[in-house]
Amino acid sequence: MTRILFGLDVPATTSPGEPAVDPVAAARAAEAAGFDFVSASDHPCGDDPSFENWTMLTWMLANTGRLRVLPRVLGVPYRNPALVAKMAETLDRLSGGRLLLGLGGGSADHEFRAFGIGVPTPRDKVDGLAEAIAVIRGLWTGPAFSFAGRIHRTQGATITPRPARAIPIWVGTFGPRALAVTGRLADGWIPSLGHAPPETIPGRRDRIARAAEEAGRSIEEITCGYHLDVPPGGAGEVTETLLGYVRLGLSAFNFRVSGADRDERVEWLATEVLPGVRQAG
Repeated sequence: MTRILFGLDVPATTSPGEPAVDPVAAARAAEAAGFDFVSASDHPCGDDPSFENWTMLTWMLANTGRLRVLPRVLGVPYRNPALVAKMAETLDRLSGGRLLLGLGGGSADHEFRAFGIGVPTPRDKVDGLAEAIAVIRGLWTGPAFSFAGRIHRTQGATITPRPARAIPIWVGTFGPRALAVTGRLADGWIPSLGHAPPETIPGRRDRIARAAEEAGRSIEEITCGYHLDVPPGGAGEVTETLLGYVRLGLSAFNFRVSGADRDERVEWLATEVLPGVRQAG
């Protein structure tokens, strides 16, 4: 039986009309409720009050003892991938192996323009993601790593120490070329329901599976997850909806819960829904 992972989104941005969420309090509550990980999105530019993703996740790790964290997902164009390799090793080591490294090609073109970052083409975003994974894994696994890609380069780069474990890399991908990158290179797939409705999951998962097989891998090596709002309905209806997603081949769920009753909804989800999904899944 595949163990199902449950995550909870912690808002990095306080939207108009929404109460501010204390990241540490939210992380501690998620840990106490039995969630496996917390996540946060990576959108540093905007008018609403927000936290920088990596700093916020680090603060949550420092104030919990078991919970893992997932940047969902770091926009690759914002940060040099060789530096991300070093950042990830340090955070994973200091937290006792609790990092899931989430990466994406970058969707918010207006943020890149605002910050003076060149806006990649769609092809550059996919190629840049694949090259970033190659750079990060290369630095994690060997010394004096050189890489000459179309987007990213390193020359005799070394980070010390290298990771004590294989840090999982999860990606948020949707298009055919990006899904192929997922199958070839990633340890996890975490699309948003809004961009990947349930009816599209089988076809997209098949694309990942084919690319994995071509690379000498199996899709069973890849955690297929879902970022979603809590489905509507009572506990039984929500449980059955989630089990329907499990039957599509998904084994991780990252829930977004908002509103003034957020704490109560999180507790209800943890006590009334997740145990039934775990048992039946």
